[in-house]
Amino acid sequence: MLTSDTLVNLISGLGTVRDKSTGGMFTLPLLDKNQVDNAYRGDWIARKIVDIPAFDETREWRDWQADKPQIEKIEAEEARLGVQAKVARARKLARLYGGAVLFIGTGDADPMSELRPDSVRAGGLKYLHVFSRHEMIAGELEQDPLSPFYGEPIKYSLAGKTVMVDVHPSRVVRFVGAELPDRVMAYDGWGDTVLQAVYDAVMQAGSAAAAIAAMLQEAKVDVIKVPGFMENLATQEYAARVLQRYSLANTGKSITNTLMIDGEEEWDHKQISFAQLPEVLNTYLQIASGAADIPATRLLGQTPGGLQSTGQSDIRNYYDRISAGQNLELRPALSRLDEILIRSALGSRPAAIHYAWAPLWQMTEVEKADVAQKKATAIKAIADTGLIPDHAFARSVQNMFVEDGTFPGLDEALEEFGDEPEDRDAEAEATRLNEQQRHRAADE
Repeated sequence: MLTSDTLVNLISGLGTVRDKSTGGMFTLPLLDKNQVDNAYRGDWIARKIVDIPAFDETREWRDWQADKPQIEKIEAEEARLGVQAKVARARKLARLYGGAVLFIGTGDADPMSELRPDSVRAGGLKYLHVFSRHEMIAGELEQDPLSPFYGEPIKYSLAGKTVMVDVHPSRVVRFVGAELPDRVMAYDGWGDTVLQAVYDAVMQAGSAAAAIAAMLQEAKVDVIKVPGFMENLATQEYAARVLQRYSLANTGKSITNTLMIDGEEEWDHKQISFAQLPEVLNTYLQIASGAADIPATRLLGQTPGGLQSTGQSDIRNYYDRISAGQNLELRPALSRLDEILIRSALGSRPAAIHYAWAPLWQMTEVEKADVAQKKATAIKAIADTGLIPDHAFARSVQNMFVEDGTFPGLDEALEEFGDEPEDRDAEAEATRLNEQQRHRAADE
């Protein structure tokens, strides 16, 4: 027996058979690949919903934290392999199809052998290839909870023109689209296309825009009352004469801006009001924006409404969500690649090397100057307390300015001129003594 627990009001009909909402239920018409492809290629809203978050996740990329020569080598390796662009494409394909991979190519003869990061030497990472879930076929999932690859496919199959290549999961960086709630449903480990959940909202927004566009053709309609029109329309000759007569009337109206009709005819026109239609269309677009979890200022490129509204709060909230996704989804997925990338760039894996995602929100020059001034005021106030030794405090302040980029080239200048106050004091004292000796020699 099926039972339900809900609010019932016999007087108002709430929750009874009189309540039309009781007949509603959720259904899930799944989108196939053709529908997904058509939506992405043919609908601008669907395309932007797929592309924008993937683009924003990777557009500013990441800042490596290491010695300058090490950073230069790692960034050069990323540029050689096109890591940033390929990760962006893989994320787009994952959002579009529910899954995509980066294939780590090291030139090994047997791609089914496990790739151990500590076996990679300098230059060992040969290439990276991007494949969607429809190109890199996932096999049966690993069910052994003691395996480091638990929950991943035991193997992947890559179909070439002449041969099928099996690939070990250690050579694959997985990106999943919209995750499924139940592991049993994700039999191959992939998720849903992100268009699955927003499909209705996107379709309704598109339908609203199409309906308004169709109404433009009927914005103004002329109405002419002709005596005996229906009675005489039965003859083919009359119908032809009527069509000819009003074609000539419209031609004359176009030339002279004057409509000539018979004295017994009555002319009128019907005009559609479009006053509320922009609000209706904007409502549907806002629904699509909310369904995609992308602010309208970013998805639609529209100026926010309201006298005091700038849209900054919406964008900041959106950037916070993107930043969280970078750390919760993108960073774990890239960890397998990064262990190999660092070794391929440096020949080893220094434990101290790490990276931070570059901020998405870029300050204006005025904002940067204001922040620098506030930092300087705070630094002076803390230094005046004397609670922190001068040398330790100076090193901390230098690191802060190097990491946030307040003074470009500061790290190089510190390497050249010294990063400790006593270094500068010693240099100044040595210069002063040299000047005194030169003056004495000149006097003698």
